[in-house]
Amino acid sequence: MLNLVLISDTHGLHDQLQLPPGDVILHAGDVSSRGTEKEIMKFLDWFGNLDYQHKVFIAGNHDFFFENNTPEEIAKIIPPNITYLNDSGTEIAGVKIWGSPITPWFFDWAFNRQRGAEIKKHWDLIPDDTDLLITHGPAHGILDKTTTGVAAGCEELLKKINKTNIQLHLSGHIHEGYGERMVNGVRYINASVLDVRYRQINAPVTLNFKTKNDD
Repeated sequence: MLNLVLISDTHGLHDQLQLPPGDVILHAGDVSSRGTEKEIMKFLDWFGNLDYQHKVFIAGNHDFFFENNTPEEIAKIIPPNITYLNDSGTEIAGVKIWGSPITPWFFDWAFNRQRGAEIKKHWDLIPDDTDLLITHGPAHGILDKTTTGVAAGCEELLKKINKTNIQLHLSGHIHEGYGERMVNGVRYINASVLDVRYRQINAPVTLNFKTKNDD
């Protein structure tokens, strides 16, 4: 059993968090406010020094540094005890994890893609045997309602999840969507720790995730 700590959308306010203990911490993006290298380095220093055996994160639409630099340049600054995912995966204790920063187009932010065929190309990369999916944005209709009542999540992402054996989908992006839902056997969690006014009021989410070694 893996004890997971789930967070998202810290926007540079990570040092305000009261984090519970666990085996793995997962961050679903927007680690910075404006995506500058200085902000990113500050986050990585904090994240790398956390007392968790595994530390995994993806970028979000505010994290321009990760879209504007090459994979080689990014690899140089990622500490060896941190796993950064960008349309890529990792495995922890037999749990297959996939992460992507992509979100539907919104005011020309980082990692924006047009809805439909363009964004579907990214979701097509998700392996069908993924156990735990991390995307910055939520799936359509699930923990994705804005303050104006708009369902801002991605339709193509929901279709992909429904075709796989994913057990847990972690997202953020829509701060007011913070919470948890079970839909068709999939546990959906929006772990945005900031509210819509960028106040740090939401607690990190914790849960126990069954591994293949627990069978």
